[in-house]
Amino acid sequence: MRAAYSEDFVVSGAHPMRILVTAALFAGTASAASYGLQLEGFTYPHPVHKYSFASQGLNLQMAYMDIAPTGAANGKTALLLHGKNFCGATWEQTITDLTRAGYRVVAPDQIGFCASSKPEHYQYSFQQLAANTDGLLKNLGIKQAVVIGHSTGGMLGTRYALMYPDAVSRLVLVNPIGLEDWKALGVPAPSVDQWYARELKLSADSVRAYERATYYSGNWKPEYEKWVDMLAGLNAGPGHKLVAWNSALIYDMIFTQPVVYEFALLKVPTTLLIGTADTTAIGKDVAPPDVKAKLGHYDVLGKETANRIPQARLVEFKGMGHAPQMEDPVVFHRTLLEELQRN
Repeated sequence: MRAAYSEDFVVSGAHPMRILVTAALFAGTASAASYGLQLEGFTYPHPVHKYSFASQGLNLQMAYMDIAPTGAANGKTALLLHGKNFCGATWEQTITDLTRAGYRVVAPDQIGFCASSKPEHYQYSFQQLAANTDGLLKNLGIKQAVVIGHSTGGMLGTRYALMYPDAVSRLVLVNPIGLEDWKALGVPAPSVDQWYARELKLSADSVRAYERATYYSGNWKPEYEKWVDMLAGLNAGPGHKLVAWNSALIYDMIFTQPVVYEFALLKVPTTLLIGTADTTAIGKDVAPPDVKAKLGHYDVLGKETANRIPQARLVEFKGMGHAPQMEDPVVFHRTLLEELQRN
């Protein structure tokens, strides 16, 4: 048995106006996954807690995992920031390796994602998400952390380190996006309504095809399938329209708030872990061919970004795509731990 949800969702134009979610029960079937508005029904690798706080006049809940070290504790905390098509749960192997190495690990789902609240109206900004995350860490009594951000989480990690440098002992950026300003390079800027229309069409097949091509260098492993199931099941569930709406607002934030112009302002030790075959570029699918050809070259972007960040270290994973922590977890996590041990 699994919890299901019914909804009363009214849309005026393309804007969600009202949603009522009520719980019911039904027997599981062999059909495609369908998860609740806050990813109810999907299994996380560790217990999920909820941090309740007020933001923009709303009462919100931020889901997070807080995992104690399984090896000899080193007194350090690692904060893991997920990407746009990821959740705290997708850090599963990273959590295992870090806790074995003695780290306490905090892995939140940002507002609008996965097991966290999805507001009907919210002004998304990386400043706001960073402030939410700072509130979570303060609530947990954590004064300083190693911040590890992947993909969009790299954009957030950069903003967090710029806003709260004393709270960051080290910044690790894993194939972060925002290394180039897509709109300045000629990508047509989609409206929020256009993002919303696109997100309404998301399916397991479209997620799988995109991830195979971009995240895993054209390869596929059975263990990747549960992350397709996670995204597609959330979108296909009873919260479908509100999930798509929040996703559209978040894409607009990503597209319009590049961090590329501020890397030189970072004052914390920073390491870039870059899969060189990554081709991620938001809006690339709608860009003219000559613009598209210029975008998402991580073999170049990694080096350019390392040169912008004071005293940054660059480690490249040759031939790997957007998610090296999943593509080759043994090599990736060995490298990550080596970097964290550097003075």
